[in-house]
Amino acid sequence: MALFGKKKETKKSVEKKEVVDVSKAIPTDYNLSSVIVKPRLTEKSVGQSEQNVYTFVVKRDATKFQVRDAVKALYKVTPVKVNIVNKKPAERMVGSRNRTKHVPGMKKAYVYLKKGDTINLV
Repeated sequence: MALFGKKKETKKSVEKKEVVDVSKAIPTDYNLSSVIVKPRLTEKSVGQSEQNVYTFVVKRDATKFQVRDAVKALYKVTPVKVNIVNKKPAERMVGSRNRTKHVPGMKKAYVYLKKGDTINLV
């Protein structure tokens, strides 16, 4: 019962490596209108819009660059900066009997614009 007694013959073979074009591997054609789900209109976001900061609910897999491109395409303004906040889903205690309620998560994007640029959301 010699498990390690035999030595296997190894053959040296030359494998051809394929050259992959990086420009074709990265998908650049994404639907910009589906990146932004909706504008987030809360008391805080309306107050921030006076300082040219607008808040949007975006898709879970959206990046800062996709949000920037979507704002450029949909609202015809150029963002200076984009911050993204990922809010995780959670269970919260509700009521006097300690029932739990499921709170869905979301991904928010704060879009900073130049002075003079505005987005009419309402």
